[in-house]
Amino acid sequence: MIKNDIALSIEKNSEFNRAKALQIVESILESLKDALENEEKIEIRGFASFKVVSKKTGFGRDIRRKKQIKIKRGKRIKFRPGQELKNI
Repeated sequence: MIKNDIALSIEKNSEFNRAKALQIVESILESLKDALENEEKIEIRGFASFKVVSKKTGFGRDIRRKKQIKIKRGKRIKFRPGQELKNI
């Protein structure tokens, strides 16, 4: 499913035209992105929650060169499905 598919679904289930539905989808996604950039937790009850977590510095293995490499600290987005999504 892509943004257009979501906008089509909104168009079918509401009185909005396709342009307005796409604008709504983009607005929601932009809000989610901004919240994650500010390291806020996002919780959509029944669907999922998202939060930014710090990743520790660690070591990995370069298989081709058979060397140990250092993996830099970083951040990642943790996705946790809601109960309704788990039951699918």
